[in-house]
Amino acid sequence: MTVDRLLPTEEAADLLALTREIAREELAGRAAEDEAAGKFPRDAFRLLGEAGLLGLPYPEEHGGGAQPYEVYLQVLEEISSAWMTVGVSLSVHTMSCFPLSRFGTADQRERWLPEMIGGASLGAYALSEPHAGSDAAALSTRAERSGDEYVINGQKAWITHGSEADFYTLMARTGDGPHRISCLLVDSTTSGLTAGPPEHKMGLTGSPTTPLYFEDAHVPADRLIGAEGDGLKIALCSLDSGRLGIAACAVGLAQAALDLAVDYAKQRSQFGQPIIRFQGVEFMLADMAAAIHSARATYLDAARRRDAGLPFGEQASVAKLVATDAAMKVTTDAVQVLGGAGYTTDFPAERYMREAKVLQIFEGTNQIQRMVIGRHLAG
Repeated sequence: MTVDRLLPTEEAADLLALTREIAREELAGRAAEDEAAGKFPRDAFRLLGEAGLLGLPYPEEHGGGAQPYEVYLQVLEEISSAWMTVGVSLSVHTMSCFPLSRFGTADQRERWLPEMIGGASLGAYALSEPHAGSDAAALSTRAERSGDEYVINGQKAWITHGSEADFYTLMARTGDGPHRISCLLVDSTTSGLTAGPPEHKMGLTGSPTTPLYFEDAHVPADRLIGAEGDGLKIALCSLDSGRLGIAACAVGLAQAALDLAVDYAKQRSQFGQPIIRFQGVEFMLADMAAAIHSARATYLDAARRRDAGLPFGEQASVAKLVATDAAMKVTTDAVQVLGGAGYTTDFPAERYMREAKVLQIFEGTNQIQRMVIGRHLAG
């Protein structure tokens, strides 16, 4: 179903129309097969880059689209409704570009940002570690200054498209204490950097999630983003925007599940009529639609605050919490509407349900989001 949207400009409407065409013609038809085969759609990101969709919220002088975040997120939602792996990877890539765009020097942005947002390179975000997931300040990967280089040793975990990325936005310790974490832009070809084998996951099987190993990896000092010690601030600022990306992905996935359930309920007949005519099914579908509308409004409200330069961290956590919980509920109910058919791989409902679960976990678990919201309330 095409969602009617209130967009700020005619250009934004054209971008969304282009996105829908690409999602329909280039992505949706291959999603099930590639997910089943565990095949990462690297070519899709080159296509998005060529179409100008990979750098929408970034400046025009670096090849970006200079679009408001509310427009970028709606584009992301449309892509996610067609293929969740592509949507999540786009969200992660956008977050990986954010530290350079916001905290990098003019020279750094000029050197690296055009390639990153033009489709030539794909970025990943390297923050989590095996024993430091939600507790970002506890990470142990170290970057020791040695002349005009940093020498990095340690391990990162749960890196989205870890073995496929061309660069990593890395948070590493450059001293002792929570405020001695720094941000480095690391090329994937760096000697001493390797990606481990992919995790065996219940969903998003088209996107490899891997550990990263740093063994005396030498990174030029000019790849430090911001000042030494700014890394935790940069990481948390990036996550605020990244959480809005995951919220938009969740709404896109939920919308796809609702569309599937409505279509099936119109065609499936029992007791002489389509099952959508039964109040039990009709009310379930209505609740699904209400949850999606509410989640979409929540992420758009947070995005508009961001676009206006207002604080939006609390609203980003609310959006991530509300949208991902809604996606889990809506996809579960979609399987129920399809009944036995929903439990088979003949329909994508079961895949949607599997994909929804991780949305409640990454970019900060939903328990962490509740902590963030609660601390805002406590002042």
